[in-house]
Amino acid sequence: MRRLVAMPILFALALCACVTINVYFPAAEAREAAREFVENVIGDEAQPAPPPSGDGGMALRQPRFDPWMLLGIGSAHAQSQPDITIRTPAIQAIQSRMESRFNSTLRAHFDSGALGFAGDGTIVVRDAASLAIKDRVAVNAAVADDNRDRKAVYREIAVANGHPEWESQIRDVFARQWIASARPGWWYQQGGAWKQK
Repeated sequence: MRRLVAMPILFALALCACVTINVYFPAAEAREAAREFVENVIGDEAQPAPPPSGDGGMALRQPRFDPWMLLGIGSAHAQSQPDITIRTPAIQAIQSRMESRFNSTLRAHFDSGALGFAGDGTIVVRDAASLAIKDRVAVNAAVADDNRDRKAVYREIAVANGHPEWESQIRDVFARQWIASARPGWWYQQGGAWKQK
């Protein structure tokens, strides 16, 4: 008899213990981390206004309907203060390489209009004709190295924050930030077309 009474109680306790933890991409914190990282790479010139809040689908998602709620069993949501970490040794090493490369090679070619920010968070040679023939190989190598570092940093930030699945979202946030931080006269792609800031 005791077993028959205990079974429904154990079943009810088991149902109550079913908790789903949903971790959502912290878009605002990612934008702030991207701004800090990009401004450190680009340099100390006056910082532009932060990018518009339209985050192209990057907003914190609303909780989905949970059928267990009908039985009085709710989902737990991770409520800790989200913080996008960009201060790991690997991320700092990549940032240092990018900053050095930007100041030694890339900045002058952004200023001349030869380089531009692509919409996917990379850089491209926008106008090869404006590069001196003697500089083309070095600039192309610097662009390739920088794009490798950019892809590595987006992946490393996602992994360092314990969410490798965030890599594409982090890349998108950074892509918008590179453009937002572009200095006057620099070129960027938007919707496939080149625009000058």
